Amino acid sequence: MSQQKHSIAKQLKRFHHFRYSLVLQGIGVGLTAGLVTIAFRIALEKADDLLHSALDYGSRHPWFIPLWFVLLLAVAGVVTLLLRWEPLISGSGIPQVEGEMTGCLQQIWWRVLAAKFVGGVLAIGSGLSLGREGPSIQLGAMAGKGVAQLAGRSRTEEKLLLTCGASAGLSAAFNSPLAGVLFSLEELHKNFSVEVLLSAMASSITADFLSRNVFGLEPVFDFSAAQMMPLGQYWLVILLGVLTGLLGAGYNFCVEKTQNLYDRIRYPYIKTAIPFLLAGILGFVYPAVLGGGHHLVGRITAGMGLAALLVLFAVKFLFSMMSFGSGSPGGIFLPLLVLGSIVGGVFSGITAPLGADGALPNFVILGMAGFFAAIVRAPVTGIILISEMTGSFSHLLTLSLVSLTAYAVADLLRAKPIYDQLLHRLLKKREPAQEETAKEGGEKVLVETPVHHGAPVCGKTIRDVQWPAHSLIISVRRGEDELVPAGDTELRAGDILVFLCDEGHSHAVYDTLERQCKTLHPETAETHG
Repeated sequence: MSQQKHSIAKQLKRFHHFRYSLVLQGIGVGLTAGLVTIAFRIALEKADDLLHSALDYGSRHPWFIPLWFVLLLAVAGVVTLLLRWEPLISGSGIPQVEGEMTGCLQQIWWRVLAAKFVGGVLAIGSGLSLGREGPSIQLGAMAGKGVAQLAGRSRTEEKLLLTCGASAGLSAAFNSPLAGVLFSLEELHKNFSVEVLLSAMASSITADFLSRNVFGLEPVFDFSAAQMMPLGQYWLVILLGVLTGLLGAGYNFCVEKTQNLYDRIRYPYIKTAIPFLLAGILGFVYPAVLGGGHHLVGRITAGMGLAALLVLFAVKFLFSMMSFGSGSPGGIFLPLLVLGSIVGGVFSGITAPLGADGALPNFVILGMAGFFAAIVRAPVTGIILISEMTGSFSHLLTLSLVSLTAYAVADLLRAKPIYDQLLHRLLKKREPAQEETAKEGGEKVLVETPVHHGAPVCGKTIRDVQWPAHSLIISVRRGEDELVPAGDTELRAGDILVFLCDEGHSHAVYDTLERQCKTLHPETAETHG
């Protein structure tokens, strides 16, 4: 009992002091995660060069083609072994980071770091239609976790540094420091407290500085020719938002169905080998769809025929489904952005007779943003990400309009956000292992949650709320003030509540607080409207 009290006292003491060192810790994590992500990008570039050299050689020397398929099957075998050794490297890695943030998953940082790095390079480098951003986020997060554990930090600080690492990973992957911060806060940490914001910014900017010193200052996509759209064409932006919203909802539906089909295959090696064999076939038949597809955006912007764009979309879409559904290590960010750019190109070709001639670069940009908003459901991140990747913030109004429309359409169709969908699937498969982790007496962690306007607890006193079991409210932060919680303390919108709980119960505490403090309650909303 005395040991438990000591643990609680230690957490409370750290809670009041560690925030002042978070910025320095964020810089340290940014250096570490940035270097890991940069090494990952360099390895992917070398693998891509090797892939195209092999395909070029095979096209000129047919005897090499069977040997190439044997090599691909061997690489698929290595990836299968890596997945068996560390199952949490499958897919993009973002759901795994989300699961750890909510306390329902525990990743062994060095195993995930090593296996994801090698597996991601092998899968993406072999031509599978996967992106580098998901692996970069998971690699960055594991680098942050490694720094925290090696420095002997508490689990609460570890999760903050995990957020910093994820920010740094996305920042270094796409040279997008603001998007790195926003994605980590909007999608992973789901908390905009000043402490988390500052440390994540420090980490993201540090990683971006390192990345630009290696890869240069140019944006990922060159859209220097794109001009601001005239106001008279904004109705077309709304139409494109509706189209990307519909297609985005369809994308999420197809991901789930493809994973269900793969689940019927009993042998893991066969599941992994299928996309590798497809990559081998498409490499000699239709090489444009290989890899994430970064190079395709430039070709689409330069102008392609409508029929060619439709064929490209169909093949890239199906190959992306087969690649990601297999569970091979790799992300969906870049492939979905490329698919969005194709949708924008098709839309431009169709609407050109309606007075939108010359707007192709704009529609390509807007197609990416709309598709991202509909699939990921993180519209603010999408707007900033596209702006940073294209090197222009002059399209913020149209990006916001298309993202809002696409988000609303996908939401009306009740399509789940892709990473929530993937996390739910992952946890469902791991339910027996999860039950073993919910034990009393584990390390104490701090759980923060903001009180949203219209939430069930808004306007109530602390004593009137049924708080989650196995937790204790220890602080109420209101602006610059920190209140000592008492039974008659009235909770207001904007308050930050801090709870102390056992690590094994943190996931249940997160879920309960999500419903009590963040979910809009109609009756409460009317009362405070």
